[in-house]
Amino acid sequence: MRLTAAPCVVLFFFTFSASGSYPRAQNVTWKSTNFKTFLTWQPKPSSDYSYTVEFSASGGNKQRNPHCIRSLGTVCDLSSSLMDLKACYMADVLSEPLPGATSDLIEFPYTSSPRFCPYKDTDIGKPDFKLDVSEDKRTTTLYVTDPLTALFKDGLQLNIRDIFSDQLQYKVIYRKNKSTGKKVFISQSNTIEFTELDRGESYCFNVQAYIPSRNSNKQFGELSMTQCSNDDSKSIFEVYSVGVIAAAIFLILLLIGLIIAVTLVCYKCREKALKTGKEGLPLRDV
Repeated sequence: MRLTAAPCVVLFFFTFSASGSYPRAQNVTWKSTNFKTFLTWQPKPSSDYSYTVEFSASGGNKQRNPHCIRSLGTVCDLSSSLMDLKACYMADVLSEPLPGATSDLIEFPYTSSPRFCPYKDTDIGKPDFKLDVSEDKRTTTLYVTDPLTALFKDGLQLNIRDIFSDQLQYKVIYRKNKSTGKKVFISQSNTIEFTELDRGESYCFNVQAYIPSRNSNKQFGELSMTQCSNDDSKSIFEVYSVGVIAAAIFLILLLIGLIIAVTLVCYKCREKALKTGKEGLPLRDV
């Protein structure tokens, strides 16, 4: 009986040990835009294990986000957890048993993230702006809207100006429409005026956030959509397509033809009426 039980014990031991071994997470990375911050990793876990995220500020205690404990996902939203924006954080992704399961491992395998400093490292999204040209065409004004962040204070959503204050500037890239020559203007204000542009010319503008206190690879935000002012000097061929112009010419010629046809018909009817009237008059006595 002992001899037959021994192989079973050995088999159980190896099965239990194998079930307590989990693969480490790979490619642990931070992804952050406007302080909306995710920790991501690979691969997706099998049906045998899960992931737990632990994070800490430099010199601080490790913490856990309740949504990222023994999770089957590969993304953890830490936007609301990184409270000190000027601190730098590290995170570990632990490979652990499924919820409710146990393991004989004392320490679970984990993979550490690179260091992440929200204030210096989050990407800045593209801003929106409104383009306005004065009636006399002397001044072109850009009204830039600060991008919103994922952060809230006293129930109000903060924008990037609330975070970076006077460190935030805007870089404007502009050019004449249909020209490749570009110029750059840096503004500390959200209201940007241009008074030396050629009057009547169309200009195209792009805007991006600029934070000179950051490292060079993080100073500029995402480039905005292009907006162009109207061109008062455009010819009819630039304003309308060839098809539209051809259709307009055809309609004009058709209208002229109809007018001529109606005029001729009316003229012939009048001539016929006059002729009929003369034939019906009696001859005068000699």
